[in-house]
Order: sequence, then C-alpha cells, then structure tokens
Amino acid sequence: MESRSINYRNQESPLKGIDWPTVIIYMLLVVAGAISIYAASYDFDNASIFDYSEFSGKQLRWIGLSFVLGLGLLLIDARMYETYAYPIYVAVMILLLITIFIAPNIKGSHSWIVIGSMSIQPAEFAKFATALALAKLFSGYNFSLNASTGNYMKALAIIFLPVGLILAQNETGSALVYLGLFFVLYREGMSGLVLLSAILAIAIFVISVKFTETMIVGIPSGQFTVYIIVMVTMVTMLALYSKTADVARNVALGFTGCGLIVTVLELCGIDVPGQYVFPGMIGAACLYCLFETMRLRVMKITAAIGAAIIAVAFMFSVNYVFTSVLKPHQQMRIKVALGIEDDILKAGYNVNQSKIAIGSGGFAGKGFLKGTQTKLKYVPEQHTDFIFCTIGEEEGFIGTSLTMMLFVILILRVIVIAERQPTTFGRVFAYCVASYFIVHFCINIGMVIGLCPVIGIPLPFFSYGGSSLWGFTFLLFILLRIDASRRSHH
Repeated sequence: MESRSINYRNQESPLKGIDWPTVIIYMLLVVAGAISIYAASYDFDNASIFDYSEFSGKQLRWIGLSFVLGLGLLLIDARMYETYAYPIYVAVMILLLITIFIAPNIKGSHSWIVIGSMSIQPAEFAKFATALALAKLFSGYNFSLNASTGNYMKALAIIFLPVGLILAQNETGSALVYLGLFFVLYREGMSGLVLLSAILAIAIFVISVKFTETMIVGIPSGQFTVYIIVMVTMVTMLALYSKTADVARNVALGFTGCGLIVTVLELCGIDVPGQYVFPGMIGAACLYCLFETMRLRVMKITAAIGAAIIAVAFMFSVNYVFTSVLKPHQQMRIKVALGIEDDILKAGYNVNQSKIAIGSGGFAGKGFLKGTQTKLKYVPEQHTDFIFCTIGEEEGFIGTSLTMMLFVILILRVIVIAERQPTTFGRVFAYCVASYFIVHFCINIGMVIGLCPVIGIPLPFFSYGGSSLWGFTFLLFILLRIDASRRSHH
C-alpha cells in the first residue's frame, strides 16, 4: 500500500541527494534569461550588463537573490513543507486579498505591491502555496479523489480560490495558469471525460466565435458545426457502452433521417429554420434517451443527455460572454489570435512585430546585440512577455530550438522526479510544478508567434521580473528538497 505521508530520517547533509541535472538546467535557463534581457533592453549609452539602472542589472540582482533563496529552500527540513502547507496557503491567500485593496493601478491591474523602489506580485507566490496545499490535501489519510464529491469540491476550492482573487486584481493571464492543475487531478484519478469536456468546450468557443460570417440552414456556420459535434458526441457516448448500442443506433438513424430531410428541402429551395430545427432534433433525442433510461434502467444514458444539453447551453452562452463579459481589448486579442481580424496597428501590433523579429532571424540569427527589430524597440514588452522574439531574431532557429529543448528537458525531468516519489505529497507537488511550467511555456511561446491570444504570461526564467523568477525558484527548489529526502523515507 502506498505511503500517504512523509517521514524523514536525519541526513548527514541537507544537500545530499539533490537532483543536480535539474539544478544545472535551472542555472542554464536563468543565465540565458539574463543575457536575453540584456539583449532585449540594450542601451547604446549604458552598455554594461551590470548597470543597475537598466533591466539587465536589476535582473542580475534578482538572480543573485534567487540563488540565495534556492539554497535556503534546500536547507529547510523537507517535513516542514508538508507540515506548514495549509498555513502557507492561507497566508498567501490573505496577501492576495489585501493586494486587491492596497495595490496601485498599473495598466489597469491591481496586482503589484510597491515597497519603496521594489514591486512584488503576490500572484507569483500563490503558485507554490497552492501546489503545497493541493499536495497536502491528497496526502491525507485514505484520501481518494473519486471517493466522494466532497473531495472534488475540496480540490477545486484550493485551485479556484487564488483564481478568483487574482481575477479580482484584473490579472486574467496569471489566473488562467492555475487551470493547468487539472492535469494533476487527472493524474490522481479524475475521469478523462472531464478533460475531454474541457477540450470540447474550447472547440465550441473557438468555432462559435470564429465562424459567424457564413450562414448554413439559416444559422451561422459555427453554430451549425457545433450542432453536428454535439450529435456525433452524443451517439459516440451511447455507442461506447454495450447496453446502449441499440439506443445509439436509433439516435444516429434519427439524426441522419432528419439531416436528409433538411438537405432535400434546402435543395428544393425551401428555407429551413435551422435555429429551431437543430435544437429540436437534439431535444427529441434527449427525450428519447430519457425514456430509454427509465425503460432499461441504465443511468449511463443520462451522461449523453447531460453532455448534449450542457454543450448547447454553453454554445448559446459564448456569444453573451464574448460580447458582454469580455472587455473590448480582450475581444480584439481573441479575434486577432483566431485570424478573424488583423488590426496590426493596435491589438495585433505586438504579435505582428514579434513575428517579423523572429522571422528575420532566419536559421542562425543576426547575432548577439545585432537584432534591428529589438534594438529599435519595435516590439513592445520585449524584455518581459515577448522576450522570446529577441532570442528568435538574434539567435535564430538554432537559439529558439535550444531554448525550447531546455524547457522540454526540464519538464520531462520534473515528471521523472514526480514518478519516483515514494509519497503522495511529493508526487502531487511535482506534478503541480510540471503543470505550471507546461502552461507558461506553451502559452507564452504560443502568443509570441500568434497561436494564442496575448494574455500576459511570462516565459519562466527569461522574462524580466523578480516575482516571476522567485516564484519559479520556490517551486523548483522546494521540489528538489522533497526529492532529495526520498531515500530516507520509510
């Protein structure tokens, strides 16, 4: 039976058993990040990388402090992280709450606490606090995610509390990072249907927003496509269970028959009110399935009914959320990312300039400090969220490939560390760390090359900022300390 808690013996040295390959990768990324920040913010008049009035000099100071912080985290007894996981979480949540009221308005966000000449973003520290709390929850005696709905609610509460507080600070990008923790829930037993539902929700949102110009059967092509997806999903869910195979066949025949009738009517020049026909088809299928549920007493049929109803309701809510909840600049960023609008002079300007910079680097790059796009400041925020375009312009395909390779190696290394943990606490915390890195890495590079909307997510260890660097240092070195103590667990 798997051990659920941590019990560590005294070791000769607190640094014994440290995973040095991970430390080396961390050092390489941090040094490469400092050099990239120097290149992105290079000033011809103040050319020294050690100039503390420049971003590069300030980042070096943060890097020095992060090395001290990392060493300190390694010297702490690993048992302390589990023992004080909940108090740390509560303290950081209180700090997030206070930040909403005391933080100044910086570009529309109230997420930075100003202390003298230094600014700190508590949202970055909430990541390791949430990971600790989630790991502590899962390491509880006889805790199982699927044992009860209450366990799901506890896990979701730990994840969504910081999300809500960060959204209240108007930091959408930082809040979205926590959704990566659903990968942790999946690893710990959450049904794959939940992840599938999330993927379908994203697909429905994108299709509903993007395809609105062309009309099919009197409705936007996006809605038409979603209806087809809902029908296929409903039939598939019914067909996967042997006892409902006949129900699946009947539903499929019903959808096919109605579809043929609609097609014939359209070919004959008769207008079909799709806004009523398609919801009616799905509604009739749901009523039939409900009848079969009562007749066969097979409750799994209700899953297909629920999925269809939720999917259609979600589709109708997309338009409301997109037009009434999201702010105009957020709408425009999504439209630009989806290729609906170009707007290269406003919302799409950053991404367009970033693409030009990366593309101009070619295979080998223009050379260190020789990037024209970055040196002439054509790319806004190039030392923070858009730092990757500096690498692309000056180091080319080779430099960007090496950078991405280092991140992939780091993520894989963290996953290896996760799988060798003898405790649930260590494994869950490690997967939280991996999830954070995956989300930051994929979304940041995705938005720099135009695959994702610009939502302000930094590239770990590369983007300028002490809070971000310290936040990832907390995550990685707490993990290294927990991992170092695995051999003395019994």
